[in-house]
Amino acid sequence: MPTLRHLPAALAAVLALSAATTACAEGSGPAGTLPGPAVEGSWAVRSLTANGRTLTAPPAARLAVEPGTDPRRAQASGNYGCNGFRAAVAYGTGPERSAITVTPGDTTAMACEGLPFETAFAKLFRGRLEVRRPSADHLVLKAADGSTLDLVAQPPTPDAPLTATAWTVSGLAGGGTVAPVPAGTEGKAVFTLGSDSTASGTLGCNRFSAPVTVEGPSLTFGPLVTTRMACTGPAGDLERTLTELFGSGPLTWRIQARTLTLSAADGHGLTAEAASAAE
Repeated sequence: MPTLRHLPAALAAVLALSAATTACAEGSGPAGTLPGPAVEGSWAVRSLTANGRTLTAPPAARLAVEPGTDPRRAQASGNYGCNGFRAAVAYGTGPERSAITVTPGDTTAMACEGLPFETAFAKLFRGRLEVRRPSADHLVLKAADGSTLDLVAQPPTPDAPLTATAWTVSGLAGGGTVAPVPAGTEGKAVFTLGSDSTASGTLGCNRFSAPVTVEGPSLTFGPLVTTRMACTGPAGDLERTLTELFGSGPLTWRIQARTLTLSAADGHGLTAEAASAAE
């Protein structure tokens, strides 16, 4: 076979380019191994393998990765199986281009008994993780100790609308964590933001109404008008917490799927779940 130096210059250039392209393709691994679009999306967790043991994921286990303003970074959120979480994701470059680095962020603090998957997922989803995409709807993340997380693509859940939705308070935020509402008050604090710039609902015991202003990501409650029932115990504690939060000034709001987060400047806030159609 003639060498490149014995071929016409134009043909030699074409062959050289073709060889370089093939080498790059062969050295880059399976399609979709690069981070960014390879990990971004909505994923259901199928299973986790650690220490030679495979654990089947509970139905609630999920992961969503959304691109950030910096193309080298993204935001992750999801559920370990019981508790929700957020994390920062950094994409590798050069030799590390098929890996991501995960920095855990806020997490809820629900009491989750008998869920070894929860603990294993939280331990695995941090630090450097190798990324593999065996197929378009299949993602595998591998930790340094060999543990793997197996995920399958799922259609993203549409965000519930801020207004005209019944929001049930499920957690109270503070100190970087979100704790469940006091025992015995589950489902008792519910509020709706109307399209007429009003809010109404229950605070855990008393009913309330108030004007509300929404400006971009900021939401501000006006003075609350409430009924006058005496509220003691956990219901009273929840009511006082929500009354203080709603009266604390502008709150930052964010909706992901069917979860609303309201956050004050001092880090306190709440999470609330949208009612289903059946409710």
